[in-house]
Amino acid sequence: MGVENLFNISGKVAVVTGAASGLGSSIAEAMAENHARVALFDVNEDGLTNTAHRLGKSGTEIVTMKVDVSDRGEMRRAIDRVVDRFGCLDIVFGNAGIGGGAGFLGLDGSANAGGEIGCVTDGLWDKVLAVNLSSVFATIQSSAFHMKKGTGGRIIITTSVASFRNQTWVGTPYMAAKAGAAHLVRQMALELARYNITVNAIAPGAFAANIGGGRMKLGEVSQIMSKRIPLGRVAQPVEIKGLALFLASPASSFITGAEIPIDGGASIA
Repeated sequence: MGVENLFNISGKVAVVTGAASGLGSSIAEAMAENHARVALFDVNEDGLTNTAHRLGKSGTEIVTMKVDVSDRGEMRRAIDRVVDRFGCLDIVFGNAGIGGGAGFLGLDGSANAGGEIGCVTDGLWDKVLAVNLSSVFATIQSSAFHMKKGTGGRIIITTSVASFRNQTWVGTPYMAAKAGAAHLVRQMALELARYNITVNAIAPGAFAANIGGGRMKLGEVSQIMSKRIPLGRVAQPVEIKGLALFLASPASSFITGAEIPIDGGASIA
């Protein structure tokens, strides 16, 4: 199989959650640029419109849906609408996520009492787990239901290097949710393998994206993080596109249950 076919997703139907900005927007762009038909999910309607306008230049079919992924019923209904629209479902990126507040230490190692577990409110805990973990469950469950009826599919979840490496400057709810999502990916990969459905995860490190209030875009924060990364810099959202295409395409046909870090080497430093 030639390279042009290894990465061929032309005509495939792809869903990307959290597609209005950041990593989700870049993932959606990778799908559209390679001629997949793409459904964009997000709660940010203006962001969805902007992403759809940009991707529309690729000439492929783009649809947008305002979806709150933390509402599992709404998420399932949205997936059903995609299948009703396109007739099938081939690729799903469960990318939507939110930050989990500050960690118990600052980036400089100083104590941050506001990030200690005693200050984590029930509301923050419930919201972060709803968006970063329970939505992953609903995404995989609803996608697998339809993929089983066809010839299989690709499910890719955005986790984080925080899922396998403690990070004291990251909020506890985020750490727990991403670790749970990573383990769910492995469990579902085992269950769904017999249906030719692969389930994998992308684990980003420091990206200049909007999550966590967009602090990685700030010069001071970016400089601190860059010193901890062997490649010496924070990543840009477009750098997710190659890995996203790989996991969505035939090139990754024998990979399932993997969680692939994309962090400039920070997790091995």
